[in-house]
Amino acid sequence: MTDANCLFCRIAAGEIPATVVYQDDEVVAFRDIAPQMPVHIVLVPRTHFSGLDGLTAQTAPLIGKLALAAQRIAGELGVAESGYRFISNCGPDAGQTVHHLHFHLLGGGPMGGRMA
Repeated sequence: MTDANCLFCRIAAGEIPATVVYQDDEVVAFRDIAPQMPVHIVLVPRTHFSGLDGLTAQTAPLIGKLALAAQRIAGELGVAESGYRFISNCGPDAGQTVHHLHFHLLGGGPMGGRMA
């Protein structure tokens, strides 16, 4: 299922250009247009979910596929050894601005501050 009005659905479908670094039948990963770190990749499922809250027991294995894609990309982009973050914001208080489940892969330098 996709949402014709969703930015990430349209990127995953190839309707909106993006610098894609990885894709398969279920996952698309592309460079963030406003990177927060030297490596800032957005990973999205091709299937539309509003966020983590939209997952079910049947669709939860998709998180593992996104994580494996992130692991692969981190290795290819040279941040696996030095370290990276793989995060998802869920809801407005967490800073989610695009309501399509997505994760950010961040790396390429020290990340200051506490995460939690």
